[in-house]
Amino acid sequence: MTKNFDVIIIGAGIVGLATAFELIKKNPALRMCIIEKENGVAKHQTGNNSGVIHSGIYYKPGSLKAVNCKRGYKMLLDFCDEYKIEYDICGKVIVATDTNELQGLNNLYKRGIENELEGLKQLSKEELKEIEPHVNGIKGVLVPQTGIIDYKDVSEKIKELLEEKGVEFRFEEKLVDIKIHSAVVEVITNRGYYEAGKVVTCAGLQSDRVAKMTNPGINIKIVPFRGEYYMITPARRSLVKNLIYPVPDPQFPFLGVHFTRMIDGKVEAGPNAVFAFKREGYDKFDIDFLDLADSLFWKGFLTIAKKFWKTGLMEFYRSYSKPAFVKSLQRLIPEIQSADLEPGGAGIRAQACDSNGNLIDDFLFVENEHVIHVCNAPSPAATSCFSIGKTIAEKVTS
Repeated sequence: MTKNFDVIIIGAGIVGLATAFELIKKNPALRMCIIEKENGVAKHQTGNNSGVIHSGIYYKPGSLKAVNCKRGYKMLLDFCDEYKIEYDICGKVIVATDTNELQGLNNLYKRGIENELEGLKQLSKEELKEIEPHVNGIKGVLVPQTGIIDYKDVSEKIKELLEEKGVEFRFEEKLVDIKIHSAVVEVITNRGYYEAGKVVTCAGLQSDRVAKMTNPGINIKIVPFRGEYYMITPARRSLVKNLIYPVPDPQFPFLGVHFTRMIDGKVEAGPNAVFAFKREGYDKFDIDFLDLADSLFWKGFLTIAKKFWKTGLMEFYRSYSKPAFVKSLQRLIPEIQSADLEPGGAGIRAQACDSNGNLIDDFLFVENEHVIHVCNAPSPAATSCFSIGKTIAEKVTS
């Protein structure tokens, strides 16, 4: 029997959950269902990141990332305050370790000013040491708005609130197809058939495949990059007070290996950015031949690989060589040693790439009258989740 809803959301990561939350807040009478192939919420990108509340300093002014990060930051903190979810606005420092990085650091500072961040401060070497005594840097920028949180806690609270409002969840149910008819959208899973007036897909690592169900000519492919972490041993956590970041390479939408104090008191070191052989492969030996072929035979990926093969090889080397990983970390904290690091977890970044070899550096939505696909929502999507959800809710109900 076909089940009927006003809105169906595909994916129970934090963006899908926040979208449902904003929709039900806007119209409590909506009949809504969330379909998720895993056995719970926040099982992939949401549940495997380092839990940073981003300030918005990195993003091009006026971009979707910049706009949604700024608005979403406040919405996230308001939500956490209302529902007593722990977070800590501890601030971070971005550190230039040599003169070649000074221009990039200055550009970030200017961008933060353009994005209306308050309290930004340029730091001398001595001022850096006052904030992070063990850091190695010639200059830095203090970003006081940056914070830490556990996004799994946020996701579980949203789920609880949605269930109270009558939103239905379908876990362990895999999407098979989406068919658009004149008046409704048919959603087919491995367990049944559904119909809805509107469908929103927030499928993360599978977002391109899901979007292709209704947009077969879509010109993007998800290329997965695994980010691996080490944990600093309890005895050496004092090397890091809060968050320490390098000046990122502007050619890539990654922030470089850094140090992050987490909300539970642990300290992560990483991540790298290794091309993954499986979209949901959190172990370096995981491989899925369909996922691998999808990337290797994508014109855009081949263009990127040809251009940045040396960088890619270095990432693989650092993945398999702990001494190489430690050496990267020592650029920021020279005192860190291999014995100070224990194996940590890993996350997979769903990075959209177009056929020309461009890594999409902004949020990307593909939509028509009945279906909205969230096709690229990497960091700072978790920080921005309620803002993204609000934007989608306005589209769905307009």
